Parts: sequence; C-alpha cells; structure tokens
Amino acid sequence: MQSVESARRLTSADVKQQAKAAGFDLCGVAPIADFPELTFLHQWLARGYAGEMQYMHRTAQRRADARAVMPNAQSVISLGIVYNTDRPYSNQRHDPLRASIARYAWGDDYHVVIEQRHERLIARLREISGEDFEARAYVDTGPVQERVYAQYAGLGWIGKNTCLINEELGSWIFLSEILCTLPLEPDAPALDQCGTCSRCLDACPTGALVDPGVLDATRCLSYLTIELKGPIPSQYRDAVAEHAYGCDICQEVCPWNVSPSVGKSSDGEWQPRPGLDDVRLLDLWNRTDNDLRSLLKGSAMKRAGVKRLRRNLAVAIGNSGDPEAEAALVASGEETAKDPLVAEHLTWAVEKLRG
Repeated sequence: MQSVESARRLTSADVKQQAKAAGFDLCGVAPIADFPELTFLHQWLARGYAGEMQYMHRTAQRRADARAVMPNAQSVISLGIVYNTDRPYSNQRHDPLRASIARYAWGDDYHVVIEQRHERLIARLREISGEDFEARAYVDTGPVQERVYAQYAGLGWIGKNTCLINEELGSWIFLSEILCTLPLEPDAPALDQCGTCSRCLDACPTGALVDPGVLDATRCLSYLTIELKGPIPSQYRDAVAEHAYGCDICQEVCPWNVSPSVGKSSDGEWQPRPGLDDVRLLDLWNRTDNDLRSLLKGSAMKRAGVKRLRRNLAVAIGNSGDPEAEAALVASGEETAKDPLVAEHLTWAVEKLRG
C-alpha cells in the first residue's frame, strides 16, 4: 500500500527539495517550448564557429528541440552545481612558470559525479511519486541546449561570455538537466543583467567572443587546448600563455564572479587533485606518459589525453621564458614527446625560448 507521501502528484517544490538533498545547488523547471534562442545554433554552425566539433553538426536538429530527444517530454528540470573552490583566480596569481588549468577540471570528472546525483534524484522522485513518469538525464553529453533551458528555468541568464550567470552564485556552475513527462509548474525565466559591461569581450586574449554572447570556438583557448586534435594555429600560440588545459579568463573578469559572495563549494569532488594543484609546467612535462595517464584518470582532463596535454605544455613552456625549459623539453624520451604533433610544438617552443 502506498504511503500518503507517495500517493500525491509531484510538484515543482518537491523536485527542488529533493534536488537540494541530492547535492544540487540550483534547480528550476522550464517548459518544453520553441524558445527563440534555440534557433541560433544553426546560424552559429553555418559561420564555422564549431571548428572540428562535428558532433554539433550531426546533432543540430535534435538540439533545436528537446522533443526530438524525448517526444512526450513535458518539462525540463534544470540543475546546477557550483564547482568553484576557495582558490585564487589565475589572473590574481599570474606566473608564467605554473600551469593554468581550467577550474572545472581540477577535481573528479563531473560527468560521473553528476550522473550519480541524477540517479539519486530520479530514484527519490520515483519513490515519492504517485504516478509513473519517464525521465532522461544529461550531463553535458546529450543533444540538449542546457543554457537555454536553464535560463528559462530561472537559474540565471546567458552572459556575454556565453556562460550561464546566477546573480547570487556567479557562473562557476555545472549545468545538467532531466527531461521528463511530469507536468511540472515552470519557473519564471531569468533576466539579463550584464548591462553595458564588456569585460569578458575585452579580456579574451584571442578575440574569440566576436559579439556579446557569440563565441567563435576556433579562437577560444578552451577549444584550442581541449577539442582541437591537430596543431594549435601559430597565430594563437603566444596567446596560449601558460594555459595547459582550458581557460577561465572570461569568467574570472566577470563582475558577478568577483563578488565576495560568489558561490564556493566545499565538495571534495571539485577540490584540486594532487599533481594539478598550482603545479609548475616543467613538473608536468617531466612526468612520464604513464604518470600523466594516472594523473588524468577519473578526471575531465582525460578528454584531451596525454598527447594533446603534452602539446599544450610545449607551447606554454615556450611562452614561459624559463631558462631551464629548453633542456627539459629536448631531454624527454617519452613516446608522446616524439609524436609528430607534439614534436612540431616542441620545436616551436625551443625556438621561442632562444628568442
């Protein structure tokens, strides 16, 4: 016999309460609708801004409407988790000898962590629900434009740096969503609060933010150091500076992220791993390939793999001006250091160090 709790229909308030208990910092509900922002993806792709990310083209039609993913979906439960930790921003401790690694990649692989929290949340909602419902959860992996739904779920607005910004927590937020057949009451959409600010556009070292809210990924340091499988274009290598994996500049300069009250997480999963915590570029370079594989295991950084990480390190070390660097670069006998992709960047780095 069902309990009184499990016999009643789930409400949006129930979902939010259970989301908090499952470890989510933000939760809102968006309706399934033809939001105008969903259509911009086709223009963005036509401009070539996706670069080598062919999966964006393959899934473009499905990304334009959540009903193409789940035809009977009625609601999108939009979820957010703060991954910011109580550590200085890279622009506060600029050191050309130390690796700059995107903050989201410091800890455990967020896909795994958030999927586990999704499972807990969905299981609890099924437990207390008096009705059967379908649910499909995604963590940055499915053909769903999560920022658009997050904005319409009231979690925040899409900023000029293309990140979702929450007025209380800032933009250091992992977004995910659950498409479901529950007829939940939607939240009011968030309103844009960027105003006339252009700090992110002005600070981008490669001019990747070509217009407010429009990113040319082929110029973005995150794309160049993570997604790009081939050589980093020579015109952007100086701008890579000390970035070994990803880039946080457009978030670090955002006024919503410099507030003393910006969200910070104490979750152990997001704290820097030993070996990635304020680490010297040369210390990473001098590790063996097997050491690096072990370091990246269970981390979001495994997406780029050891070879591309070494490619990035070669460029960053070339930019460092470190007098010890040339000898360390050429001394490496690791297989990835001999790979033609890495070797070409290594040659560039040595030439730059020599002036």
